Amino acid sequence: MAQYTKHPVAAPPTAPERESTGHLLLRGYIGLVLFATFAHSAVYNLVGEIGAFVTLIVFLISTLAIGVPMVARRRPAAFAWRRLPWAAIAYTALALLSVAWSQWRGATIITWFLLATVTVNALFIVHVLSWQEIVRALASAFKWILGLSLALELWVALVVRAPILPNFFARPDGETNAHWYWVRGKLLDGGRIQGIVGNSNVLAIVCLFAILTFGVLFAARARWRTTLALWTLLAGYFFLRAGSATAYACAAAAVLVLVVALLMRRTKTPGARTRLYVVSIGGVAIAGAAAWLLREPLFALLGRSADLTGRSDTIWDKVLARAAEHPIFGNGFSSPWVPFDPAFAGWIEDHGITVFHAHNMWLDVLMQLGVVGVVLVALAYLSLLWRSWFFAVDRPRWDLKSDRTFSAITLLPSLFTVVLLVQGLTESTPIMLWGWMLLVMLTFKIKVVPLVGVGERERVIERGERSRRVP
Repeated sequence: MAQYTKHPVAAPPTAPERESTGHLLLRGYIGLVLFATFAHSAVYNLVGEIGAFVTLIVFLISTLAIGVPMVARRRPAAFAWRRLPWAAIAYTALALLSVAWSQWRGATIITWFLLATVTVNALFIVHVLSWQEIVRALASAFKWILGLSLALELWVALVVRAPILPNFFARPDGETNAHWYWVRGKLLDGGRIQGIVGNSNVLAIVCLFAILTFGVLFAARARWRTTLALWTLLAGYFFLRAGSATAYACAAAAVLVLVVALLMRRTKTPGARTRLYVVSIGGVAIAGAAAWLLREPLFALLGRSADLTGRSDTIWDKVLARAAEHPIFGNGFSSPWVPFDPAFAGWIEDHGITVFHAHNMWLDVLMQLGVVGVVLVALAYLSLLWRSWFFAVDRPRWDLKSDRTFSAITLLPSLFTVVLLVQGLTESTPIMLWGWMLLVMLTFKIKVVPLVGVGERERVIERGERSRRVP
């Protein structure tokens, strides 16, 4: 007869490990850093040029004040110096060295501090957060941007009922160029919306990043999946209302990469992978050739001109002409272009506003840091593209066991990378602010922790998340 015993074989149940208050505050701070970086134009419109610069400097000082003692105490682990994203670090160093030959030294110094701040923050985030925590921090930042964008658009459309300028100024008397406005109040009349970031193209790309992040969390069985679905719907609505042709192209590229990555995960043999690579590359080549040949009707369908809204005939020609003056090391770093510097003020204007960048990251780098800079950026992005692709399609393995399940989180870096590369054809964002942060952060994280859920930084499953641990 079975008898009750006071000495059970199994260990008594214990409460799950909880995060410390300090770590929760750290995650909150990093969410604020990500928000301020992705919505930097909102900070710029709210507090002006000086205020936006001071904000980034405050974040830099705060990050150093938190991070340096952690590295000194070797907690949570020694900083992975050998696995730094060296191509990106070399580009940052070259940008600083360009002060010696810069044609616009003041702009170089100012914008290099912005680049250094973003780089330091990206390295700090990788050092203190796990993969799951990074994705959740990104999701939180995107939610704040979407929520505040909705609130601001509704306030302008229903309460102010007129476009507002930066610093919440209402429309002045007389004619004002529409491109000067922070929010035009088009939410209810069917026009393109700008959100809190004040730019339709930026809002569309941020919404695309948000959709990808929410989708990955949904696939990873995160908590509050219904809420995630609602945030995804809001991001999709803003994405469509922003009406950005560049964002549409980025979304199409991300969908293509996602489909190929999922098919690649299902292959069983190296031969099957090879055939899929041949079909995919061939299909992309044919689609690219068709898009180039049919570019005029395609651009007309999207409401754009064949010269990409003046990029090729005006902006790119002038940038190439200036790049030809110093082709090897360039004219000096400045990302973005400082509009009050004499070298850029009135040089290239769009609707009476000085243009902030070349609308092509490769031409921008060529003008600023020459062929050497282009090589370094190409190496940085090629490294991220290579690592992120195999991070997504290779089954997690560190021993003889070869049937471990894939993690949905491993898809995110490759999707972000292809979005940045496609966007870089018509924008320069991938080499500054949040574009540069994603490059540094994703490259460094993949090198430090190439397996989600494995390693000292990945062992603590976050409270309340139903993700599967890799055995």
